[in-house]
Amino acid sequence: MIIEFEEKLLELIDARIATASDDELFAGGYLRGHISLSAASCEEEGINDVEELKLRIIASLEQARPELSPADRTIVNDLWNELIHHA
Repeated sequence: MIIEFEEKLLELIDARIATASDDELFAGGYLRGHISLSAASCEEEGINDVEELKLRIIASLEQARPELSPADRTIVNDLWNELIHHA
């Protein structure tokens, strides 16, 4: 379940590459890392709950918040919300 959801999110990011702006490409790459690390931690712990994966991704993004400028945070958050809406 986790792997399928991770793959779906990554496919949605990949599908945007051809038409994405530089900001969207940045946000997609940034989110890929958080998605993959969160999915890996769920797998290591034997967690198969997609809602738990989403919570871990959100927590990871929140923890990394100081890394980004306010404008970049907005771009990343907007893409994350869009991915969740379509996934």
